[in-house]
Amino acid sequence: MSITITDPALLAQFASAPGVVEIRDPNGRVLGTFFVPGYGMLPPGVKSPISDEEFEEARKSPDSGITLTELFKRLESGDAK
Repeated sequence: MSITITDPALLAQFASAPGVVEIRDPNGRVLGTFFVPGYGMLPPGVKSPISDEEFEEARKSPDSGITLTELFKRLESGDAK
């Protein structure tokens, strides 16, 4: 389903959204959560220290990851492996 928004004030609110927008009814019930295009993507020229292959392997084996402490040590040392 598609809904067209014509209210200029509402359009301005959406345009200034920081990345994630929750749409709620008057009672506060969440009707939907929307993400601005590009949200969660690395900025141009920035390379992740974790390769796509490592991400994919981690998705397949959730118990074979590393701890947050280990990740921070890798990032601090500049070691991408």
